[in-house]
Amino acid sequence: MSRNSKVGSATIATVGLMAGLIGAKAVAAGGFDLNRLIEAAKNEKPITIYDSTGKIVEMAENFNAKYGLKATGMKVSANSQLEMIIREAQANNVQGDVVLITDAPAALAQLLPDEFVESYLPEDMAAKIPPEFQKPLAISTNANVWAYNTEAYDKCPVSNIWELTEPQWRGKVALVDPLTKSTYTDWFNQMEAHGDDKVAAAYKAHFGQELRSEEKSASAAWVKAMAQNAPLATDGDDPVAEAVGAPGQKEPFFGLLSSAKFRDNEAKGYKLGICKELEPWVGWTYVKLGLIASKTSSPNAAKLFIHYILTEEGIAPQMKDGKLPTNTDIRMPADEPSGLMAVSDRLFGYDAATGLSDFDRREEWQDLWRTNYSK
Repeated sequence: MSRNSKVGSATIATVGLMAGLIGAKAVAAGGFDLNRLIEAAKNEKPITIYDSTGKIVEMAENFNAKYGLKATGMKVSANSQLEMIIREAQANNVQGDVVLITDAPAALAQLLPDEFVESYLPEDMAAKIPPEFQKPLAISTNANVWAYNTEAYDKCPVSNIWELTEPQWRGKVALVDPLTKSTYTDWFNQMEAHGDDKVAAAYKAHFGQELRSEEKSASAAWVKAMAQNAPLATDGDDPVAEAVGAPGQKEPFFGLLSSAKFRDNEAKGYKLGICKELEPWVGWTYVKLGLIASKTSSPNAAKLFIHYILTEEGIAPQMKDGKLPTNTDIRMPADEPSGLMAVSDRLFGYDAATGLSDFDRREEWQDLWRTNYSK
């Protein structure tokens, strides 16, 4: 399997570059010995792991069964993770020993510089994790993809993202509200910084002329036009999955959602399909960092859990949801519901070189969306 088919596009992230810019602290491996780490962990208090997916509960239980330890997985949104980590550290009362966080820009801007958390890469994993995912450690890349209802349409009804700004799609596109999920405004900023030429080219390909706009970029013009076309802005991916994929619809929504929601095809009878030929991208990615609370009283157990989730056994529950492991030795399961691997080279990859800009400009992008959004 190619590098792209294992972790997505080669430009998914340059987290290592950003870590160098901000001087992220790393926990030294100091000559890795798994058995010694296990024994040290057994002498420590139980740990808690924060993650934004409920699969963390299963992962913690699997960890406990493997090593005879006690870890608790807790589903916590990325926004809440940030607040909890900072407050716990300031109060010297760490509850979350390990944090698996998808808000990489905030972690780069707030958590790592102030040493609320540390990045730890097990020495025996160094050759398996590409350098761009090492400092700080990224355990996976996650994808949001454009999807349609395969029961209502023989093929994807949209071929270009600019079509979604036209009258025929007014009020018929569903996505998570960018005002509530920062990965969306980060995506807007990433498009402007790293893919604006392709957004402009897609406009010309669709409309047959060069883009002329009052906005400073093609990406900003597209975001503005999308907001003005009355999309259904939801509070999460579940409502998007239902609006797009629920069976029995004559005119279902077209939508943007996490690849994890394709599991609902089996669980709920949904009819979700990836729009595989959409220009200029079929979706976009973001990274999930694996970090350790600097003041944890169980540093060895925390390190052991980080090591565990870098293995195929450890990350397997999330791979079933289309999460792409950064460990290049791991192959994605053939029965992953979304079929993401077939289009992994057509995902717009996250580039952390502009991670601080993503963080700093969130309010600016939210304002653009808010001032133009219509229902």
